[in-house]
Amino acid sequence: MSTEGTATSAAPGPPDDRQALQEEIERTREHLGETVEALVAKADVKARAQDKARELTGRLKAKADQADVKAQAQQKARQLTGRLKAKADQADVKGQAQQQARHLAGLLKSTAAQGRHRAASLSDGAPDAVKGAADSAAATARRNRLPLAAAIGAAVASVLAWLLIRRWRR
Repeated sequence: MSTEGTATSAAPGPPDDRQALQEEIERTREHLGETVEALVAKADVKARAQDKARELTGRLKAKADQADVKAQAQQKARQLTGRLKAKADQADVKGQAQQQARHLAGLLKSTAAQGRHRAASLSDGAPDAVKGAADSAAATARRNRLPLAAAIGAAVASVLAWLLIRRWRR
């Protein structure tokens, strides 16, 4: 055995074959090219900045879309609030109740005046017991004007509420 034979088997050296040597050079070049490309990509600040800018642009567009939805919701809420206020103005229950109360108070006064007039005309021929009862009822009504007016107002308010509920359900 020669020392050259043992030396070649112990430590791999360059291939003896020219074609094998060419293949080894090609593999090394490819590996070196990939390494260089990876280093260039890491060192390419402009490309990395552009990638980052595209990413941030996408995020900003998404946020802008969300903000637009929020603004649309706020605008819709303002529109609905305006509509509700208009409906409330149309259904001005308090104003209608006050107007009805004034109307009923006028009717009550005129009816009371007519009742007094009739009572006076009937009392001329009525027995004393009936006259006394009519006078007592009139005096009680005069003493209790506030509760009587409150009862009439409550009746008017309940009628108005019923009418509004009926209209609202339609």
